[in-house]
Amino acid sequence: MSRSEQLSNSSTALREDFSEYVAHLQLHMALQARNLVPGLPSTGDRRETLLHQTQANFEKIVSRQAR
Repeated sequence: MSRSEQLSNSSTALREDFSEYVAHLQLHMALQARNLVPGLPSTGDRRETLLHQTQANFEKIVSRQAR
């Protein structure tokens, strides 16, 4: 393998690592922002409550898989 091929391969690997880091950072920031935004007043609608709980559970699962 030539020197230029080695540099090209390491550059590609570095870009992939950086892209993965950015994706994890974006997910973390989205989850943090969700915690900072005040919730809307609850209307007592059970469907809305179920939707919010399902979304929160999904975000927890995704954030744990990203590690």
